[in-house]
Amino acid sequence: MKIARIATLIAVLAGLLLLASGPGTRLGLWDFRTGISLMRWAVYAGLAGAGLGALCLLVPRLRRGQAAWLACAVALGLGLAYGPWQAQRLARSVPPIHDITTDTLDPPAFVAILPLRADAPNPPEYAGAETAEQQRAAYPELQPLRLELAPAQAFQRAEAAARSQGWEIVAVEPLAGRIEATATTLWFGFKDDVVIRVRGSDGASVVDLRSKSRVGRSDVGANAARIRAYLDELRKPAP
Repeated sequence: MKIARIATLIAVLAGLLLLASGPGTRLGLWDFRTGISLMRWAVYAGLAGAGLGALCLLVPRLRRGQAAWLACAVALGLGLAYGPWQAQRLARSVPPIHDITTDTLDPPAFVAILPLRADAPNPPEYAGAETAEQQRAAYPELQPLRLELAPAQAFQRAEAAARSQGWEIVAVEPLAGRIEATATTLWFGFKDDVVIRVRGSDGASVVDLRSKSRVGRSDVGANAARIRAYLDELRKPAP
C-alpha cells in the first residue's frame, strides 16, 4: 500500500507542477524560465511515478491488492508527462528562432507596437540574415500572398482575417497599408507581436506578415504556425 501511494503521489506531484508552470507565469508569480523548468520537472516526476507503478505491477508481492492504485499511477504519470515531452520534442524539431516573416528581404516593420516592446528582451528590429536562412530551410512555404484585389479591398480582407484570429489589434492604418496586433499564447501567456503589410502590385495586392516573440530564443514554431493560420484564413473565398 505504501509503495502504491508513493507512486500515485509522485504522479499527482507531476500534475501540480504542470498546472503551476503556465498559470504561474501568466500571473507574474515567476519568470517564464521558471515556468519552463517546472514543466520539465513535471515530465521527470510523471515518468518517475509511472515507472515506479509499472515496476510494482510486475512484482506479484507488491501488486497484491494494489493493482488499481498502481495502474492509476502509471496512467496518470504517463499522461501528464506526454504533453510537456511532446512540447520539448517539437522545440528540438524547429530552428531556435523567434522572428518569422513572409518577406525575409524586406520584412514589415513594427511602428505602433514599438512602445509595447520597449522592455522586451528581443528587440523589434528584424533578426537578420542568419535567422532568414534558418527560416527558409524550416518553413519554405511561408511566402507573400498575392490577392487579385485592389489594395483597399485587400486591406479590408486582411483586417477581417486579423480580427478573426483573436489577436489584440493595436493599430489599423489603411493609408500605410499596415495592421499591427499582439497575440497571447494560451499556456504561458507569452506576447508575440504581428505586423501585416498590404501593398499594390500590378493591379493586384501583395500581403506580407511578420510575427515576432518578445521573449525567448526559440518560439517552438509558434510564429510560423500563426502566420500559416492567418494566410489560410486570408485564402478563403470571400463570403
